[in-house]
Amino acid sequence: QVQLVESGGGLVQAGDSLRLTCAASGRTFSSYVKGWFRQAPGKEREFVAAISWNGGSTNYADSVKGRFTISRDNAKNTVYLQMNSLKPDDTAVYYCAVSSLEYVSATRSLYDYWGQGTQVTVSS
Repeated sequence: QVQLVESGGGLVQAGDSLRLTCAASGRTFSSYVKGWFRQAPGKEREFVAAISWNGGSTNYADSVKGRFTISRDNAKNTVYLQMNSLKPDDTAVYYCAVSSLEYVSATRSLYDYWGQGTQVTVSS
């Protein structure tokens, strides 16, 4: 059974940093695109970042460019999201996702597997 488990969320103050981790089990995703999405209360789930299978290509939402960094460790079947200079607007549940695409995508429907999410709350 495929599982994606996110961790690393929490309550922080504006300007702080957090590192989210998503560990996959049940299947190796070394050749898959991996991404992060987030959903704030009352809003639709939105794209945050994605990374190609070898890390050679990344894509970020404009709202997080320059502050967030996505990376992956295929040996550990894991993807990370380093979040710096956090803002209250970053408050959301963060989800990792995996896609069988050969290119990075911001389209939610193109991702095949999803984690359960981890809460990130940024206070002002």
